[in-house]
Amino acid sequence: MPNEATPTLLIWHDTGPWKRTIITSDETAHDFPTPHTDYISQTINYDVPVEKLPELAEFDGSLIVYRTAGQVTFSCDSEEANLIGANLMNDIVQGKLTVDDARKEYAEQTAAWTMNRRASYTEGIKFPLPAESETGHLDEAMMKGAAGRQTIEKVKDKLGFGEGS
Repeated sequence: MPNEATPTLLIWHDTGPWKRTIITSDETAHDFPTPHTDYISQTINYDVPVEKLPELAEFDGSLIVYRTAGQVTFSCDSEEANLIGANLMNDIVQGKLTVDDARKEYAEQTAAWTMNRRASYTEGIKFPLPAESETGHLDEAMMKGAAGRQTIEKVKDKLGFGEGS
């Protein structure tokens, strides 16, 4: 049974390697590696270096990196396809495959799996998953200085010394 359910979503937490699994009735058409609809989204903890973001965006448009939380979500039409995506994403980040090679391998793995042949990338996550505390980028707080400058400008405005005076 799911941990949460709405009329359009079913959500499971901490299932196998996945931090979260969501099945939605809001399907998205997707032609890579073959025409299908994405409706299963699965998330792992993973720290993606910022310089790898363009490569991952080019690799698969259904792969979503949430750097602040240190998570990557894969959306497709099966858990096996999401496992392929996760393993190939890691190969790209680790420099083992180029985007073009990873896309070709995605097609090969998918074809093998759909023909009931061995597809090693569907057999589980092939790399160690970090703990949630080891991922994420909180970024940098910048409001303090800006708020101070804006306070001074607001006082100038009220006293008639601001830009509009």
